[in-house]
Amino acid sequence: MVHSSLMNTPPNPPGALATADCCVVVPTYNEVENISQLIGQIVALPRFRVLVVDDASPDGTGAVVDAMARDEPRVGLLSRSGKLGLGSAYITGFRRALAEGAQFIFEMDADFSHDPSYLPALLRAAEERYDLVIGSRYVRGGGTADWGFGRRLISRGGNIYAGLILGLPLADSTGGFRCYRRRVLETLDLAAVRSNGYAFQIEMAYRVRRAGFRIGEVPIIFPDRRVGHSKMSRRIVLEALVNVWKLRFGLI
Repeated sequence: MVHSSLMNTPPNPPGALATADCCVVVPTYNEVENISQLIGQIVALPRFRVLVVDDASPDGTGAVVDAMARDEPRVGLLSRSGKLGLGSAYITGFRRALAEGAQFIFEMDADFSHDPSYLPALLRAAEERYDLVIGSRYVRGGGTADWGFGRRLISRGGNIYAGLILGLPLADSTGGFRCYRRRVLETLDLAAVRSNGYAFQIEMAYRVRRAGFRIGEVPIIFPDRRVGHSKMSRRIVLEALVNVWKLRFGLI
């Protein structure tokens, strides 16, 4: 069951949401230590609003967001019944952002590995040239910080692997800091997307390119998360390895 705290907030101040044409979708599961500060930094940007998709976090993340949404009309909460996966969280958030009239829909992590200060750069690239903009660790000017050798190897290798099999001319097809123009998400069949872990990013990039849209990358520095624990698992890695081939042969 999906619940939106936007439905329970007082009437919005005149023009508050009308001028917020950029919606940032943030999936959460146990991000109580990060979420209030992250939301504050996003809504400090005049054109931006934030939609948190929380999978029943037992640490109270959803309750924190709900309280913030009561005071700030540019904060929304979609509460789900359990841990249903990254990909489905984004699809749910995309649909709500489209229904609420967003023209530019962003996705980002809640753990500050994606710095909100990059949001205007992604927006500028989308307004000026691209239909999908990826915040990239692997283009000139981008990079990672506080990563061990093993993590760098897996990330780099995963991008090379996906690029070779799917013919994606991207340096960072696995990157999850993105901006979509509205027409992209309206055109794609979101119900057909099958990947639910980090393979979701690869599948979306592949589908966007196959639909004939322009994809660009802007550099970001990607540090390790500030607090909490990574959601990466062997199952998620395996899904990415397998789903790349399924995409290649049209099986999903």
